[in-house]
Amino acid sequence: MTPLKRFFNLLRLDKKDVLQIFFYAIFAGLISLSLPIGIQAIIVFIQAGRISASWVLLIFLVVFGVALVGLLSLMQLRITENLQQKIFVRSSFDFTARFPKIKFESTYNIYPAELANRFFDTLSIQKGTSKLLIDFSAALLQIFFGIILLSIYHPYFILFGLALLILLYLIFKNSYTTGLNTSLKESHYKYKVAGWIQEIARNHFSFRNTLNYHFALQKNDTLLTDYLSYREKHFKVLQKQFSQLIVFKMIISAGLLSVGGFLVLNQQMNVGQFVAAEIIILLVIGSVEKIILGLETFYDVLTSVEKIGWITDLELEAAQDFKQDYCYTKIQLETENLRFRFPESKNDVLKSISLKIEQGETIFLEGENGSGKTTLIRILAGLLQPTSGVFFINDDMYRKMDLEQYRSQIGTIFHGETPFEGTIKENITFNDATVSDEDLKWAIDAVQLGSYIKSLPEGLDTKIFPEGKKLSSSNARKILLARSIIHKPKILFYENPTDTLDEIVASEIIDFILSDKHSWTVIVTSKNERWKAACSRIIALQNGKITSDLKQ
Repeated sequence: MTPLKRFFNLLRLDKKDVLQIFFYAIFAGLISLSLPIGIQAIIVFIQAGRISASWVLLIFLVVFGVALVGLLSLMQLRITENLQQKIFVRSSFDFTARFPKIKFESTYNIYPAELANRFFDTLSIQKGTSKLLIDFSAALLQIFFGIILLSIYHPYFILFGLALLILLYLIFKNSYTTGLNTSLKESHYKYKVAGWIQEIARNHFSFRNTLNYHFALQKNDTLLTDYLSYREKHFKVLQKQFSQLIVFKMIISAGLLSVGGFLVLNQQMNVGQFVAAEIIILLVIGSVEKIILGLETFYDVLTSVEKIGWITDLELEAAQDFKQDYCYTKIQLETENLRFRFPESKNDVLKSISLKIEQGETIFLEGENGSGKTTLIRILAGLLQPTSGVFFINDDMYRKMDLEQYRSQIGTIFHGETPFEGTIKENITFNDATVSDEDLKWAIDAVQLGSYIKSLPEGLDTKIFPEGKKLSSSNARKILLARSIIHKPKILFYENPTDTLDEIVASEIIDFILSDKHSWTVIVTSKNERWKAACSRIIALQNGKITSDLKQ
């Protein structure tokens, strides 16, 4: 889909507001271009050397027309403000709703945080769309009505109108593709610079020594060089457009003044008509200038729409309409000849994986780094789909499974997962109203988080910074553990869940998780040998294959 089509689709969502803006613009344009006629009539009265009631009435009507145009502009501003708010709200919900549902394969080679930064393009769309709808609509209508009005004064002015339309068409045709491409390239490197600054901020301790600090500046300089190169190319497009406008204004101004003077001298126009015609011509030329200068905003809006559209084009997980109760009593997992290959990879990460997991088993996955443990856990947890082979849940093929319901029955801790910005309670319960105080206390006590929360002045309402900043690594991990068990799920999928905890605390939590009192299934990878010793089943992987599957 082209950027221009994306933009029209965006406007179509608020069709009524856009039509209202155009309606007010047409009304204001008609009033604005009727003012020169009033001024023409006033000049005629002045030339006659007499003051009359008609002269006073005309002055009143001209002033009233100016006020009415201002009022119509104010009404347009109100509508565009509503439009801006709707664009922002719609974009915010679109990003929030999409990110959790984007398929893994769609973001395999992309840093999700960089994609999230593109939300700021919404601001460019907000401001730019408002400017385009008001300024462009007013300018185009002034040009259209101005040409019609000028043609009434004399047919020569029709040539002026045709020349004007040809000019706008040629400028737009010759610069649109180049201007849009350079704008997109400029935006690409703008986000590269922003992404690098984000990396520096995220790892600011690493860049404190002199050598690393200079590397940060050096890389920033390289990215800025690319950005400035495309920014300069984009500016040259705008510069060329404005240069063409200057030449046009010179030719048109000289030509129309000459033609107007000739017509007055030959008594084909009076002085009042000449003044009115020149006012209209100045308005029309000003409108053309406004359109040419506004092309930069036009390119910015199309670029922003394209950047956000790239995210909305990312493939989401398939929506599932059916709701069946698969998981309320037990969950049995089974794979047959399951294989998985990452996008753009030539080799399978998992090869011919066949296994069966019954409800209540505690399974330890072992193997060297790169053996496929993490990939297998994420397939079983429903984050990845196998490249080939089948995955059954309760004897029903995974692809037909209600994924949302399945995920509601599992608890997870994956590598890289951290608490989000919010209160401790929000991080554990996600404000789920069905979680009772008893369940919350049970989960907190189970992971030995109670003493820490009691020491906080605001307790559970204590705010947590993004990525769990200002929390100790052990307390951050305990919050994730409490979150994973708060709903007493059927299955727990863990990647190194206790590796940041003290050995004694970790052992006590492991004993709790693997206790016979709980009916949940546990599938875990960890460097802590306590997990391996306490699990009832050990599955070893090597080079993507199961090499042993032992019960103990």
